[in-house]
Amino acid sequence: MLSSTLPSSTLPSSVLPTRSPSPRRRAARVLAATATGGLLLVGAALPASAHVHAVPDTTAAGGYSVVTVRVPNESDTASTVRLVLTLPQDTPFSFVAVKPVPGWAAQVTEDPLPTPVTTDGATVTRAPHTVTWTADPGGGIAPGQFQEFDLDLGPLPAAGTRVLLPTVQTYSDGEVSSWTEPSAPGEAEPESPAPEFETTAAVADDDASPVAATTGTTTAGATTTGSTEGPDVLARVLGGAGLALGVLALALAVRGRTRRG
Repeated sequence: MLSSTLPSSTLPSSVLPTRSPSPRRRAARVLAATATGGLLLVGAALPASAHVHAVPDTTAAGGYSVVTVRVPNESDTASTVRLVLTLPQDTPFSFVAVKPVPGWAAQVTEDPLPTPVTTDGATVTRAPHTVTWTADPGGGIAPGQFQEFDLDLGPLPAAGTRVLLPTVQTYSDGEVSSWTEPSAPGEAEPESPAPEFETTAAVADDDASPVAATTGTTTAGATTTGSTEGPDVLARVLGGAGLALGVLALALAVRGRTRRG
């Protein structure tokens, strides 16, 4: 299986890492890591550090996923004004759509693939390569804020494929944070990890649907029959008992009048 890790030599020149996070930001991460026990418990449910990461709504191989790229601003004085995300080229996506974000312009760039890829019996030689978001003048992600950018893409590669989405974040003061380092399973998170997710087994909708439909129909039929016949039989029994009691009461009344006469 091909890995989707992109070495720096395959990245477009416009998204090559230019500078690592500043010492100020590294120091902030160290302070965060040595916070009090209470803060550590709160942080345990959050990502290891505040960085750009991707959250897919589904990871099933062969399907399409809306991937949310969450971008926090780590600067105390500057705004994030540009974001460039690189898509995998060894397991390319044939479809990429961008959800509009107010105050931002988005552009998907398509490039020739380093090596042609066969998908669904067709040979693909070009595919979407980068997605660039640019803030409107005077806008961007201000200090203390974050922004989410949604991508609809697919089809997803085979199950077990790590999909890396190296991202470069540019600030209004010219500083650049390159989130491009792949993480190694079982090892500590790198200084500037790339957003990523791993695909899972395809969902067998065609096999599951008929079974579910049959089961649902059978269950519904049994429930309907039980709910109809049960009350009907009970009503008949109660009705017969009531009629018998009425006849008995009438007989007793007639007998009483006869004795008095």
